[in-house]
Amino acid sequence: MFSVEGLNQYYGGSHILRDLSFEARLGEVTVILGRNGVGKTTLLKSLMGVVPVKAGTVTLDGTDITRAPSYERVKRGIGYVPQGREIFGRLTVEENLRMGLATKSGSTAIPAELFELFPVLKQMIGRRGGDLSGGQQQQLAIARALAAGPKLLMLDEPTEGIQPSIIKDIGRVLRMLADRGMNGQRMAIVLVEQYYDFAAGLADQYLVMERGQIVQRGRGQDMQAEGVRQKMSI
Repeated sequence: MFSVEGLNQYYGGSHILRDLSFEARLGEVTVILGRNGVGKTTLLKSLMGVVPVKAGTVTLDGTDITRAPSYERVKRGIGYVPQGREIFGRLTVEENLRMGLATKSGSTAIPAELFELFPVLKQMIGRRGGDLSGGQQQQLAIARALAAGPKLLMLDEPTEGIQPSIIKDIGRVLRMLADRGMNGQRMAIVLVEQYYDFAAGLADQYLVMERGQIVQRGRGQDMQAEGVRQKMSI
C-alpha cells in the first residue's frame, strides 16, 4: 500500500538517509527503531513532504507522491503525528480537531469515533490544548491526524514523556486501528519508537536503523529471538 524505494536525504553536505527501502501494508504496524540521531525523524519528515526528498521514490496506492506537497499527501490519505505533538496550545480541543479536517469541506463533522477512541477529549472539548497534560495532548495529536480518515498513519515517538497508563491506551488504540481501522477502512501504521517494549508489543514488521541505514528487519514476533533489544542498548 505504501512503498519507499532508494530514499536518500542530505542536510548540507551530510548524508542523513542512505538508500532506504521498505513497504508498509494495510492492517500492519511497521515499527522503526534506532537510537537518537540515526535519521528516524528525518525519514518521517521526508515521507510527509516536510523536507524534500533528494533521491528515491515514495508511492501510495500505486501513485508516486515523491514530489507532492504535504497537504496533497494528507488529501491522499496520510496522517502524521510529529515528535513533540505540536498541537495548537491556544486553540481548544475542538478547534485542534477541526484543523485535522482542513482538507475537507467546512461542513464536515468531527468523527464521533475519535471520542470513542479517546473519551477524555470529549470531556475537554472546550479546553485549550495548552492546558492539557502531556498524555492528553498526545491523544489530541493522534486524534487530529485521524480526523481526516487516513489510510496511513505515521507517528514519531508517541510515548515520549507520557505516563504509563496513557501509553497503554495509545498502544491499544494503535493496535485496534491496524486491525479494524476507522469506519471499516483498514489502516497501515508506521511507528518510530525508542521504547522497545511498546514497539515490540505492536510490531507486525520491524526495521532497525543505524547511521541513516536500515541494518536489520524482520517480523515483530521474531524481535526477541533476533536480538533487537540488545542492538537497541549497544
